[in-house]
Amino acid sequence: MMVKKSDWGKKRPTLADVAKAAGVSIATASKALNGRTQVRAETRDRVIKAAEELSFRPNALAQQLQRGRSGAIGLVTHDLEGRFSIPILMGAEDEAGTGELSVLLCDARGDNLRERYHVQALLGRNVDGLIIVGARPDVRPSLGGLPVPVVYAYAPSDDPEDMSQVSDNFEAGGLVAKHLISRGRRRIAIVSGDETYGAAGERVAGAMAAMQEAGLQPVHDEPFYGTWDEAWGRSAVEAILSMHPEVDAVICGSDQIARGALDMLHEHERRVPEDVAVTGHDNWEVIVAHSRPRLTSVDMNLEALGRRAAARLFAAIEERPSPGVEKVSPRIVERDSTRGYHKVSE
Repeated sequence: MMVKKSDWGKKRPTLADVAKAAGVSIATASKALNGRTQVRAETRDRVIKAAEELSFRPNALAQQLQRGRSGAIGLVTHDLEGRFSIPILMGAEDEAGTGELSVLLCDARGDNLRERYHVQALLGRNVDGLIIVGARPDVRPSLGGLPVPVVYAYAPSDDPEDMSQVSDNFEAGGLVAKHLISRGRRRIAIVSGDETYGAAGERVAGAMAAMQEAGLQPVHDEPFYGTWDEAWGRSAVEAILSMHPEVDAVICGSDQIARGALDMLHEHERRVPEDVAVTGHDNWEVIVAHSRPRLTSVDMNLEALGRRAAARLFAAIEERPSPGVEKVSPRIVERDSTRGYHKVSE
């Protein structure tokens, strides 16, 4: 939109201008625009009409201060440079923008003492609420007893009375197993990451539940747990091929693991997806789009998680809290590692 030269330097309409145009006092105009019940309906209509004609927009900061609020929230993350926290932060900032709120960001770097320091510093700046983003999706201690609402994102609080927004890792495991089964895969292996991560076990449990529902079992007796990197993907798939050469699909707990799985399958001259289908997890663009073939992966909708965490916080600030853990559903992003080839089941 172009700004006319005639508009340059124009004075922004004030509440006093609205009151004058409507023929009321400034106090009455303020009450009318804020929906106070002390103003008659016809007076309110006249004030609103005057405000519209003048293109009057209330000062959001002034309104916040009148209500005893700062118009800012604090966001403390434990993994500012990480793959998972950045989309959450982006989603939270998007939601904050719709409410004309500022976000004050602090990085705790995985240090609980640093987290407490940042929380106190943000409270000292009179923030209206806090979002705490964990570095890994495991239950964490509640901060408890703070004077403002708090939402825990990605890593849930251990207090059921707190508000937590997390990814649904069990559903994610089920989605990917059902996807492979729908492609005719029946001899499926599961290679997950670090077993100490709650998310690793939840994804495996979801996949196994979906397989059992279809009357299937993994080709191996126990899931393969290891690390979250490519080296583990290569060594795990090499072991699976030696013990279960009949495998026709591999569910991987991360995109890095899947990248290693693809490398090992190529070394053993197994075609993907014709011989063996492969799926990843996290939908990390730098990996999935440059894998050969391009990798089907689970997207955890982390930006949506951040938006929903911020929305819950804003509702709590307005004295509408919603205690408990809420889960965001994931989605499958299908690419070449499972697409274009439906194996005929035997």
